[in-house]
Amino acid sequence: MAAREPQLEPNRIGVVGAGTMGQGIAQTLIRNGLEAVLVDVETGLLDKARERIAKGLQREVDKGRLDAAAKEKALGRLRTGTDPGALRDVPFLVEAIVEKEDAKISLFRQLDDLCPPETLFASNTSSISITRIAAATDRPERFIGMHFMNPVPVMKLVEVIRGERTSDATCRMTVALAVKLGKTPVEVNDFPGFIANRILMPMINEAVFALMEGVATREAIDTVMKLGMNHPMGPLALADFIGLDVCLSIMEVLHDGFGDPKYRPCHLLRRMVAAGHLGRKTGRGFYSYDKN
Repeated sequence: MAAREPQLEPNRIGVVGAGTMGQGIAQTLIRNGLEAVLVDVETGLLDKARERIAKGLQREVDKGRLDAAAKEKALGRLRTGTDPGALRDVPFLVEAIVEKEDAKISLFRQLDDLCPPETLFASNTSSISITRIAAATDRPERFIGMHFMNPVPVMKLVEVIRGERTSDATCRMTVALAVKLGKTPVEVNDFPGFIANRILMPMINEAVFALMEGVATREAIDTVMKLGMNHPMGPLALADFIGLDVCLSIMEVLHDGFGDPKYRPCHLLRRMVAAGHLGRKTGRGFYSYDKN
């Protein structure tokens, strides 16, 4: 029996992955009147996510953008748990797990068996082919990329990426959801890195090359880009914010996808990831941070 066309305004969204991006997506959903079902395999990560979401909403209260009653109502729209069965009744589901193709494909195969055929799947991947991930499911027409920017509650852009078989109805529903969340959706085609990271990551990678080759210090490189190009954050500080492991993973996707040596990841970037110096989340990257 054919699946029904997806409804245009889902009010309950599943989010898989309670890391930085999953937390931000869930917070944005409940802040804008929708219910969020946040699922992760780690209870500790879910507890931390709920705490950080509450703190994020409290910051809005402190700034006068939200009243205390609205904050409590928003938190009441958040459900968390480790049981993927909680996702059976969501009409729209966003994946926000690690940026590894094998992990995403494995997850979506499980979700494909779990969720009704009309459930729409979206991946928050920042670079991996939507067409390839969708092909692992029986619903490629109901599969799309929905790439939020970090930090999700603040950044306005959402890249909406159509796979080869993504339907018009799925795309319309995703665009409508992004607008409802106060975001600006931009439709792009399914190429490695899409638009945001195809342009951003080679810039960061080149900054790492400049540092490795001794062209300038980390502070000088970041200052040139901030003051000379009016960037709010220098590329090395931004890499630490994103996570050096994520930067490396995206550069590998670009290099493998295009086969062009201009996308080869810098050796210094590889060494730092191998050493576990991943940026803010580990307390050390190109700069040092208080892990708390």
